[in-house]
Amino acid sequence: MRVGEQSTDPIDQVLGEVPVPASLTPEDVRLAVRAVVVHTAEEWPSGPLCRNDGASYPCRLHRWGRRVLEAHGLNGRQIDALIRHGNPFVHVPFPFTATGPSRADRPAAPAARTQAGRMPTPPGRVPTPPGRVPNPVGRPVIRPGGSGRPVVSTTAPRWPRAS
Repeated sequence: MRVGEQSTDPIDQVLGEVPVPASLTPEDVRLAVRAVVVHTAEEWPSGPLCRNDGASYPCRLHRWGRRVLEAHGLNGRQIDALIRHGNPFVHVPFPFTATGPSRADRPAAPAARTQAGRMPTPPGRVPTPPGRVPNPVGRPVIRPGGSGRPVVSTTAPRWPRAS
């Protein structure tokens, strides 16, 4: 059965489709991502069945999740990529736009500069003298007079990012 076709499952015929909320919230999008990833197809001799509940694929929750993600702005290829990724907790930005974050997330004006043309130093950080390059975060720093072992900055993450 293809996505969008009418199901012949008796439960689907009795209960009908799960309605898509009129206005989507970030929680709806998170639940929709989980629905499409967890309720994926699994091949059986009788045809594809939902991996989670054994109903004919696509089950009610998979169809609902796909409709919610399409209403959120994702296309079919992006939804299929989410399913292939396999992580039900992957983050989909809200509000979603195909070209990047929405205008509300972007800064309105360019950042202010000092009279010397450099960016101001954030609070709590020691400014770097002109002509010196600061150490990149997370790179080993060898301190004179120490044991000679590199010291790793504690601000760098110790694990790879999820996505």
